Amino acid sequence: MEERLLFVGVSLGLFAWYSRRWKDRGGPKSPLESAAWHALFYAIAAFSIMMILTMVFEGRTKVIALWARALRVGDIVPALSAAAVAAVIGFWRAWSKGESVESRRFYLDDDLEWADTVFSSALLAWVLMTFLIQAFKIPSGSMEKTLLIGDHLFVNKFVYGLRVPVWGKRILSLRGPQRGDVMVFEFPVTDPRDTHCGKVNAGENFIKRVIGLPGETITVSAGRVLVDGKLMSDETYAQWDDQFRQPESVHAKEISPERYQQLWQDHKLDRELGDIQRDYFGPVKVPEGSYFMMGDNRDHSCDSRYWGPVDNRFIKGKAWFIYWPPSRMKVVR
Repeated sequence: MEERLLFVGVSLGLFAWYSRRWKDRGGPKSPLESAAWHALFYAIAAFSIMMILTMVFEGRTKVIALWARALRVGDIVPALSAAAVAAVIGFWRAWSKGESVESRRFYLDDDLEWADTVFSSALLAWVLMTFLIQAFKIPSGSMEKTLLIGDHLFVNKFVYGLRVPVWGKRILSLRGPQRGDVMVFEFPVTDPRDTHCGKVNAGENFIKRVIGLPGETITVSAGRVLVDGKLMSDETYAQWDDQFRQPESVHAKEISPERYQQLWQDHKLDRELGDIQRDYFGPVKVPEGSYFMMGDNRDHSCDSRYWGPVDNRFIKGKAWFIYWPPSRMKVVR
């Protein structure tokens, strides 16, 4: 979402900058120039609106372009269609009144004013969502009963520090992630060809609880978590509702500890074991700068047991407050 807002802001900012320069030079001199520029504004506006409205969690194939992180094939087709229709409308609207100097000046001024307004708004929203706070909707039941499907919550993005775009580093951190934090992060596997838990997750936002910290050894035995060999006995937030416990993988016993660790760090352990490490997993050591994440709904959570550790660069922020529905309003713990 942040990338799309930046795309909208930059696009309309450039349009406003050039429009202002053109206005200083006298503006459009013919109906064709006026109509073409008005059509361009309509196209950019329609494309931007559609890119925001069609921001979904499907269509993970990225568009090979400057804005590859913001645009997806499944979204760009309807956005381009809307832009084309809007461009035709804008062209006809300005062309029909383009003989008048006053009309040409009016359309240029009106487009400039709208572009300036949207540019400022989109840039402000981008700053807020990138560095401070963001809304998030719970898409699955992996965090039940702490978080339910459809819960809307705010994510605190500055508690772990401000993440500098492109560079990926964090500055001005209030504190680091702690065990028990409910965290929102981007899925740590970026290859859109990789499947985990039966689907492609690259680019999606996930929400799980921090269980293992850097340097700690994590083991799962009969569904229960051990940290550095000690059973976590205070997991009041966790639930297990499956009476059946998956058996320990015979193949896992045949893998050396070193290869097991490497497969897990490389996000390939689930492919090697066939997704049967839910109840018997590890031991693995959490790498420096990474975290072991698990859903509270332990028997129905696709988490670090399957797809590996979450590096610090993928962290979005700490889940803070449920604001919708009203009956669920509370601080996330």
